[in-house]
Amino acid sequence: MIHIYTGDGKGKTTAALGLALRAAGSGKRVVILQFMKGRDTGEIHSLKFVPNITVLRNKKDYGFFRNLVEDTRTEMTDDNNSNLKEALALPCDLLVMDEVLSAYNLGALDRELIDDLVFKTGEKPELVLTGRDPPPHLVEAADYVSEIRKIKHPYDLGVKAREGIEY
Repeated sequence: MIHIYTGDGKGKTTAALGLALRAAGSGKRVVILQFMKGRDTGEIHSLKFVPNITVLRNKKDYGFFRNLVEDTRTEMTDDNNSNLKEALALPCDLLVMDEVLSAYNLGALDRELIDDLVFKTGEKPELVLTGRDPPPHLVEAADYVSEIRKIKHPYDLGVKAREGIEY
């Protein structure tokens, strides 16, 4: 089955990681692959202590894709593709691809690898894709699509992201 968590609200990653914890707690092998994120976050520190969960993420914090020069964009894309190939080679029952939709839309990964995985027939892990603006063909392929909508957020009032809450 394929899950998509999308929208402009806070909680897409949180929902995906909640499912990952549930699966790991039930003895399932989980791989979490984070795209577009380089900063260490509280949840990543915690996941290191959970059996059955492997976390793959960028080798460094590249910053926002839109602010990168071409060489750094290429480096980030190569890093994303390398992590994706590594994740696909690992045995797992649940593959969480956090911010994959953003990477997909920005061309910061090999879209064909994602499409091949999503549309693969036969045995494959449960897939979770998070991020904004999922392409229609991925929405159509998904079994679950949840939109997380922002109604109100302190950021709109100038409150900066807080450690332990937003990251």
